[in-house]
Amino acid sequence: MKKHLLQLYTVVLMSFAAAPAFAEQCLQITLTGTQGGPPVFQGQAGAGTLVQYGTVESNCSDINLQFDTGRGTTQRLSQAKTPVGKLHAIFLTHMHSDHTEGLADMMQLRWHFGSGGPKVDLVCSADAPSPAGHVLSCAKLAVHIGDAFIQSGEMAQRLAENKKRLPGGPADLINLNLFNPEKKATEVWNKDDVVVTAIASRHIPGHVSYRVDTPAGSVVIGGDAGNDAPKPPRDSSTSAQVEKLAMGADVIVHSTIHPVMGPDKDSGFPPPIYFRQSSASDLGAMAKRTGSKHLMLTHLIPPMAAKQQGPYPIPGGGLTEDDYKSAVLDGGFDGNVIVGTDLKSLRLPQ
Repeated sequence: MKKHLLQLYTVVLMSFAAAPAFAEQCLQITLTGTQGGPPVFQGQAGAGTLVQYGTVESNCSDINLQFDTGRGTTQRLSQAKTPVGKLHAIFLTHMHSDHTEGLADMMQLRWHFGSGGPKVDLVCSADAPSPAGHVLSCAKLAVHIGDAFIQSGEMAQRLAENKKRLPGGPADLINLNLFNPEKKATEVWNKDDVVVTAIASRHIPGHVSYRVDTPAGSVVIGGDAGNDAPKPPRDSSTSAQVEKLAMGADVIVHSTIHPVMGPDKDSGFPPPIYFRQSSASDLGAMAKRTGSKHLMLTHLIPPMAAKQQGPYPIPGGGLTEDDYKSAVLDGGFDGNVIVGTDLKSLRLPQ
């Protein structure tokens, strides 16, 4: 009897020893581009954020999501050891070139070396009519993403060399996921333990902000969202919809304008453009109200150390990291503030 119990005990111990250890999960957020608006400053890439989820063993890279694709996104993804072929989905906040112009480069690269697939999900707003009569269309961007290469004859030449490539060009590798933005959070994408929700937010027609929820943490990508009221008087420059989306989120990643660019500071910066962005101080106040632990400032207007934003001079000269942090502290936020530079990264849990 004792021998039998000893054998049973040994089997149980061996089964525990053979069982795989629990894989620690992690969420990683990397700023792939922090340039504010269409100008260029010291080689900064255009707006973009890479959100990765997985296990520590996989370096958090089981699921790779790219939010916005400004110029230089391909290069920054390469530096982040996440080539464009490994992206599961791409999400666009709005149809401004500084958030989208890297997409053609990314899709052309996938077409060159990955015409066999898989396709990548492109998640974005359905056609959004403007009060001025034009339409903002992510769908048309996707369909025509390779037109310049087709019209130049390059696609025909490369197809002649390799007939295994898709005849329609890079557009053939896009799986378009359109949705109608609402002023309440709506699920727009999911895979395994990762859920992405979106909410309508003001900047231009069709602008949306996103939230990614994973077992390792949550992050909100605000894009260029601003208050629904186009100018003062208003309580804040930040978006009430983004604030709803960010309640309880661990991290907020948001475009940022420094108060020094305000109409009362003599920069000459156009007031309507200033008012449609969220100021660093108001973002600090919003992050405090939502209970977020981390605020990542990106799409900086103006870039740190720049003496001007495009043609507009910076009153008092170039700003520093401390200038941005001080503005956030003025809003009352006492959590972790990350003033964005390209490839700045945050991993949860810390």
